[in-house]
Amino acid sequence: MDPSTKEKRKGRIEGIHKVTGKAKYSAEYELPNMAYGVFVTSTIAAGRILKLHVEDAHGASGVIDILSHENNLPIPALVNRKMDNNQYGLPVLHTDKVYYNGQPIALVLAESLEEAIYAASLVSVDYEEEDFTINFEDHYKNVPLRETGRERGTLSDWQDAPAVIDAEYTIDMEVHNPMEPHATIADWSEDGHLTLYDKSQNVNGVKNKMAYLMDMPGEKIRVVSEFVGGGFGSGLRVWYNTVAATMASKMLMRPVKVVLTRPQMFSMVGHRPRSWQRVRIGANSDGKLLGVLHQGRNATSVFRDHTDNITGISRKVYAFENVRTEMALVPLNIPRPTWMRGPGDSTGSFGVESAIDELCYLIDADPVDVRLKNIAPYQMETGNPWSSHYLDECINRGAEMIGWKDRPRTPGQLVEGEWKIGYGLALGLWNAYRTKAGAEIEMLPNGNITVRTAMTDIGTGTGQGMWNVAHEWTGIPREKIKIELGDSKFPYAPSQGGSKGMASISGAVVAASRSLKLKLARYAWGEERQINDDLVDRIVLNGEGISWKDDKNSFVSFEELFEREGLESVSVTEMAGPGDERKKYGFVSSAAHFYKVRVHETTGRVRVDRMVIVADAGTIINKMAAANQIIGAGVGGIGMALLEEQGFDPQTGRMLGNDFAGYHVPVNADAPIIEVSFINKPDPHINPSGAKGLGELGLIGSAAAVTNAIYNATGKRVRKLPVTPDKLV
Repeated sequence: MDPSTKEKRKGRIEGIHKVTGKAKYSAEYELPNMAYGVFVTSTIAAGRILKLHVEDAHGASGVIDILSHENNLPIPALVNRKMDNNQYGLPVLHTDKVYYNGQPIALVLAESLEEAIYAASLVSVDYEEEDFTINFEDHYKNVPLRETGRERGTLSDWQDAPAVIDAEYTIDMEVHNPMEPHATIADWSEDGHLTLYDKSQNVNGVKNKMAYLMDMPGEKIRVVSEFVGGGFGSGLRVWYNTVAATMASKMLMRPVKVVLTRPQMFSMVGHRPRSWQRVRIGANSDGKLLGVLHQGRNATSVFRDHTDNITGISRKVYAFENVRTEMALVPLNIPRPTWMRGPGDSTGSFGVESAIDELCYLIDADPVDVRLKNIAPYQMETGNPWSSHYLDECINRGAEMIGWKDRPRTPGQLVEGEWKIGYGLALGLWNAYRTKAGAEIEMLPNGNITVRTAMTDIGTGTGQGMWNVAHEWTGIPREKIKIELGDSKFPYAPSQGGSKGMASISGAVVAASRSLKLKLARYAWGEERQINDDLVDRIVLNGEGISWKDDKNSFVSFEELFEREGLESVSVTEMAGPGDERKKYGFVSSAAHFYKVRVHETTGRVRVDRMVIVADAGTIINKMAAANQIIGAGVGGIGMALLEEQGFDPQTGRMLGNDFAGYHVPVNADAPIIEVSFINKPDPHINPSGAKGLGELGLIGSAAAVTNAIYNATGKRVRKLPVTPDKLV
């Protein structure tokens, strides 16, 4: 990513590449002698494959081979392994067992994509069918709950509190559906090296998982994922396209491209699982929260567990002295779920924030006052003080922005024509993570620098943030800074997920910037001055050279320095990560969601009229990209609350509506202009930039803010998402 204009400093450094088509996504690389793979998927939900009929497909034009459990190159970690010890999940193309309808069971390889698609349609299968379990509602109550985390206080201390709410909440399955489909190009070299162009949020995760699966050194694997067209968590795991393309490429010893279709995106790259939760909260008549019992169950696949940790949110946000959380998994013949934006906490916040809203009406208290009164004053699980936590400021600012004073205390009071109007509030909170990350800075004699890291940018503005941090900490003008990322050959970085990207990589860029200053200073004045870390803040760089602060006569141009030392370039690489501060403080990002909705009296249609989201995410390094993250997540909250639900045919176990015609996602017409505000106070201990994560905050609490506003408008409490019109008429 190489900026060409100064105006881009306020936008996105990669923006021109994306809108002009110069940005290459994983499926867009062109390699010589490419073969194309298309999956054949199962048409039953449980059973065994007796016979794959591939004769007609083999005879089709352009077909190279058809891979399955009957004809594959064995992947070491998937051969003769019990499922429990697999550490991967579905042994794709290595088993005759069928676990769900839509499971990949064969890969047709052809000289062109069109030929592979056609040949795949000619494959037929004989099965031995078995009974399957697909209905969450019929089975979740039979799965026993187990305690999660250490119980705080006791249940008995508050069971007879003056005010108690005890309610159940359910959320239908949701699908990630990023714009870019998952795709892999695998390319084996003659010397045993593997290059993967893979749609991923975690290039090092892909490298490490493929090294495990293929039983080979990670140093022989390179993963490239420079541009990613959305992920929402679907890109955090290694999925079947990556494994199958790798296997096929090694068999053919030529590049192989596998791109999932939109229906396959529904069944092969995870989803937010269907869930049930019970929330029981007790409080005094003045709104002091006394205790919470939070129970949750989420669906999982029969071949690999996935827990969404629905109840974890109850241990974080509020000052509950008494907490008990319990969870269980409900195995079904469905695709494997995975993390989806705000995993677990987005689901759990719907239950907790809805229950608190119900409690406020029960005791006739203002939801703003109750929340302000009960914000956790410190990290409740450890007793550590917060490093920074400005949730109270988020609430107060949001209430003022939305005009909370206009909200009627009694539901159903505001009416305009055929529309009932209501206001809702909910809170979001996410642990502010920071993990080890690395960055390299290379300088050329003309003073241009390139900053590199393995972390990718899934559209969140990582590259732009790195650009801003590098400029601030080196002093090099932005137009002389280039960013390269998303390649496992660059310095190690964690996944772009879990709201830890900028909090992690900014520390590495700062460390590399300081290291570059010191290295250049030693070249410039090594014999004249004692250059050490304590002097780094006195070293000044600009686009032309280096000098000492307040000493213009000390200036040395980069060209002179490089020529004198015989250098073609100067490079530094630094790793940075958390330290003892994690033992001393609690780190958290938070947000307040204030929404206004209109509900049509006759049709039950809900229109979200205003959305105000105020977030505390430490220093905001790039305001536009940060606001984009919150806006996008807020739109996702509309989908979660009002539109998104994925079902299965109970007769066949096959997904219903596995495309954008049958699965509804919010569009521009469904969302208002979303008003975003940031507290923008640096966290003093998390990292040098003071930045905390914010990617999850726009979604956690969003759905509950919608449904709480619906209740304020109509007096109808909906505890099952999505809130379709039939639930309101």
